[in-house]
Amino acid sequence: MNDKKQKRSKLLAPALMIAIISGVHCSPGYAETVVNPDTSVNSSDSSASADTATTTANNKDPLERFNRVMFTFNDKLDQFILKPVATVYNKIMPKPLNKGIHNFFNNIGELPTIANDVLQLNFYQASNDFWRFGVNTTVGILGFFDVASRINLKYYSNDFGLTLAAWGYKSSNYLVLPFFGPSTIRDGIGLPVDYFAFSVYPYIEPDSTRYAVYALGAVDRRAQLLKFESVMEEAALDKYVFVRNAYLQRRSYQIEQNKQRGYQYQADQQEETPLITSAAAVSPMADVESQADTSTQKAGSTPKTGSEQEAESIAQ
Repeated sequence: MNDKKQKRSKLLAPALMIAIISGVHCSPGYAETVVNPDTSVNSSDSSASADTATTTANNKDPLERFNRVMFTFNDKLDQFILKPVATVYNKIMPKPLNKGIHNFFNNIGELPTIANDVLQLNFYQASNDFWRFGVNTTVGILGFFDVASRINLKYYSNDFGLTLAAWGYKSSNYLVLPFFGPSTIRDGIGLPVDYFAFSVYPYIEPDSTRYAVYALGAVDRRAQLLKFESVMEEAALDKYVFVRNAYLQRRSYQIEQNKQRGYQYQADQQEETPLITSAAAVSPMADVESQADTSTQKAGSTPKTGSEQEAESIAQ
């Protein structure tokens, strides 16, 4: 029995190691700030804005000495383990299957998102995410095909760290977690809640399958970021500062965005009315009808001539 347990532990160790380092260079702050222009700093902004952002980040990083040590530790693990695995993964994996696996992990990631939407009382967003999960799980075959995006059910991400922010815990010090990468104290508290309370992973049996699935998700997330590495290498004089500022900027954006999601339906309704009015205003047919109505009103208010009255009597 003991030999069986030892053999099992040896098999699980590599998968667990890859799973643990899934956060290295895979933070939403870095990845989504690079690809999302809404959260990037405008190049036309003044240098004062950049200085202010850096000062704010420094104020939220009293643990910088510890964080830099952890950042270096994570960076080395990524350099020698996760990045090589992700590189080989991208080379041998057919692109359609690569995309399908990425869609699959995005789909199971909807479960914590839906739970946190409800906890934040963002019911409109929760309905969007619920329908998205349902459509992709059924029609999209367990999420391998992102059918929901094609019917305008957009992808959003939410987590318990953002829920804590919605409940009032907005300002939190920056913290680099060993193995898991960029975070804050608040977001670090949210990690186990999302995993154990809201995700599907605790329900996957046996343990070896759970670790294998989680490890594959880690490799997938790392593989998706390979194409953005050149951006960071060109833009960052100090990789630590670059990742820290990107992470904090992204989280601030998400906190602000979540405030608006509960009112998204009303905003959509208000946007549709002017669009209809504008379409009518530029429609040639609407212009002709408008002129006809005006002419009719004028005709009704102008006394008829004798010939017009005679023509009407003949018609009757």
